[in-house]
Amino acid sequence: MRRLVLGCGTVGTEIVEALTGRPGSLHVVTDDSGRATILRDENVAAVEADPLDPTNYPNRADLVVVAGRSAADNRVVAHRARERYPDAVLVAYAGGDADEADRAALAAVADRVIDPIGAAAASVLEVSTGRAADRLRRMLRALRSVDGTLAVLAHDNPDPDAIAAAVALVRVAEYAGTEAEACYYGNISHQENRALVNLLDIEMRNLDPETDPREEFAAFALVDHSRPGVNDGLPAEIEPAVVVDHHPPREPVDAGFIDLRDKVGATSTLMAEYLDSFGLLGDARVATALLYGVRIDTKEFTREVSEADFDAAAALLPHADTGVLDRVESPSVDGEWMDVLARAIENRERRGTAVASCVGAIRDRDPLARAAEQLLNMDGVDTTLVCGFRDGVVYASARARGADIDLGETLRDALARIGSAGGHADMAGAQIPLGILADVDDDSEETLTEVVRDIVAGRFFETLENAPSVPPRTGERAVSFPNED
Repeated sequence: MRRLVLGCGTVGTEIVEALTGRPGSLHVVTDDSGRATILRDENVAAVEADPLDPTNYPNRADLVVVAGRSAADNRVVAHRARERYPDAVLVAYAGGDADEADRAALAAVADRVIDPIGAAAASVLEVSTGRAADRLRRMLRALRSVDGTLAVLAHDNPDPDAIAAAVALVRVAEYAGTEAEACYYGNISHQENRALVNLLDIEMRNLDPETDPREEFAAFALVDHSRPGVNDGLPAEIEPAVVVDHHPPREPVDAGFIDLRDKVGATSTLMAEYLDSFGLLGDARVATALLYGVRIDTKEFTREVSEADFDAAAALLPHADTGVLDRVESPSVDGEWMDVLARAIENRERRGTAVASCVGAIRDRDPLARAAEQLLNMDGVDTTLVCGFRDGVVYASARARGADIDLGETLRDALARIGSAGGHADMAGAQIPLGILADVDDDSEETLTEVVRDIVAGRFFETLENAPSVPPRTGERAVSFPNED
């Protein structure tokens, strides 16, 4: 980390003192001769020169902190620093005499503006030191490298965490000056998910799996999953520009920028952190979606929750529309859902701690996931699968709680050869063409239900005997850009 401090007023002095001795390099440019001498005596690379003159700047910087006393000077310095270091994270202190025009001018060029009212060096250092600043710089660099429109891909049939993360990354991309569009393959089928998208007027594009997306998009970003072609419809050979996920990957991940933190409970938590760092939390639509994503993926802060998830929720809550959340979380229960649950219970088959059931013909696939969730409440059951069919396709939804298996990989091993399947460690789904199964002799729904149950449940139970385990959660992974020194 190459850090540059331009100007050395009171806040700048505190920042320099806090940065001294940290890993990486520190360079200071100040026109205060006394301060420059003191810093050099303390082994800090300080230059007595005018911060307004970019010829006094070093050749490279990863983080630039503009910290002079004067708001007018800081405006000029910030613009010249951005021109000199377009890929650096730029933090600007507004100055003790800043007005609204000064703050607006700095906000247009800096990644973070520290207002003098109530500001302290600790506030600046929150984004200007260590891994956090490194992530911000690399994220912006990856987004700014896209020459064209960026497709931000949620996983197939996205859940609230994936939806919210995709919308949030589009917001960050726009902030970086890159055109972006939130996209997905499959369907937004669950009633709560549709309500979230409709009530918040979220724009997400449903991509055609028969069309090569590279004909329209210049680059791709993945959220809430990490491998192209696995739980999305992208060609497997694509190398994403950005990957942000909280699930431990089963295989190495290749991308321009990677943020995988598998001890965090939701990808929405990670995206809330980025929005907060860039001062973008004020969008109520995005904040509401992210708060819902955190709550759903952590199961109201009871599943794989971390301190970061609580911090994200606390930061998001003042900006979220709780009225919309109440409407999203209180969907009506229709008759079909009750019928599907009843058939799932009646037709269930149990082997050890796993239960599978086929409910026959369905009008909507949404009740399958809810039925799979309900079957998890059976005593001694930690893995469930519920399937049904409509319009020539078998749909399956699986859930796990407290199991050591990777459910997404298990379903892929069991059913990918006859259809498509995938998901996360504790929730997954599959789609299988009925094909010749629809041409059974008596063409009765009862017989077709039995055939589907025997094949889908049979493969599921068989695969569970040697199911892949969940990769160990190791915390945080950081991947550098290629060819970066």
